[in-house]
Amino acid sequence: MKVTSVETTPLVITLPEPIGSALGQLASFGCILVTLRTDEGITGENLIFTLNDRRTKVLRQMVDDLSDMIIGRDAGHIAGFWARAWTDINFLGHKGVSVVGISAIDGALWDALGKATGQPIYRLLGGAKDRVPAYHSGGLWLSRSVDELVTEAHSFVGQGFRAMKMRLGSADPKVDAARVRAVRDAIGPDIALMADANQGQTEAQAIRLGRMLEEFNLTWFEEPLPAWDLDGLARVAEALDTPIASGETEYTRYGFRRMLELRSADILMPDLQRVGGVSEFMRVGHMAEAHDVAVSSHLFPETSIQVLGALSNSIYLEYMPWFSPLYSEPLSFEAGNALVPERPGWGFTFNQDYVRHLKGQ
Repeated sequence: MKVTSVETTPLVITLPEPIGSALGQLASFGCILVTLRTDEGITGENLIFTLNDRRTKVLRQMVDDLSDMIIGRDAGHIAGFWARAWTDINFLGHKGVSVVGISAIDGALWDALGKATGQPIYRLLGGAKDRVPAYHSGGLWLSRSVDELVTEAHSFVGQGFRAMKMRLGSADPKVDAARVRAVRDAIGPDIALMADANQGQTEAQAIRLGRMLEEFNLTWFEEPLPAWDLDGLARVAEALDTPIASGETEYTRYGFRRMLELRSADILMPDLQRVGGVSEFMRVGHMAEAHDVAVSSHLFPETSIQVLGALSNSIYLEYMPWFSPLYSEPLSFEAGNALVPERPGWGFTFNQDYVRHLKGQ
């Protein structure tokens, strides 16, 4: 099965209302839909994106430029593509846009291989579980009032979720603590609650806030420090009883290796487009397992679920419904767990009617 083409389609998705975190305001996404075609009529699909449609053209160009690493070659030789592309990007560097481009094609190749074999990706990768606990991440924003936080938290519980995540980043840590208290009181002690600082703290601020939050029994305290301060993050992790989760802004096994060596986080959170795709997510997951460290995911629930289903040390799927309308099939849930699709490949295909709608806007 040879790859004949790699097509990229840019789209813009606008949120119903802007949302806010410590990173700023978010109103839209610039998406690149990747469609890989083969000489057997099988297609592989994948998705990458940018915030507020910033530098989307750069991502698209990188995918287009990397396509010559796979066109005319066996679609099943995914490791071969990865190795060629890794060498090819050496001059530009092994982080950033270059790696996102590799991730885009890597995921499309895995989707095509799954469809060619009639297997979901998680089974091709070895299979560990057919369901993963999911937490709702599509709300509880920093821009919400306390009353809105409480209403939204009740809504998530009503939808069947047993875990959810809220954002931190108030100028006064006492305000953040009060907001966490309000949500914890609303959902009770048995619902898992995570809190994400979106890299907005200094080391001293993170330790102070983290200690204030320990009474609320958080499942984790996420990304308290800027992504580049792994040494500082390790000191925060050492100082707090609450587990630290991080890694969504890290690239490839080499970045995560340093995190593991420093013990910068108790839970790693690879992002499918930044880590290097399915192939590299699995490498990171196995490295983490060798260090007795758990993994979660970052965004992309429809695709991340397949990788988490292949890892015995996966603990949570981040459910963020931003891109769900792009797919024809819904993600299924049962008793707070996301069910790994048994359909071939990702188990999700682009909704072409919705794609045409977005292109026509």
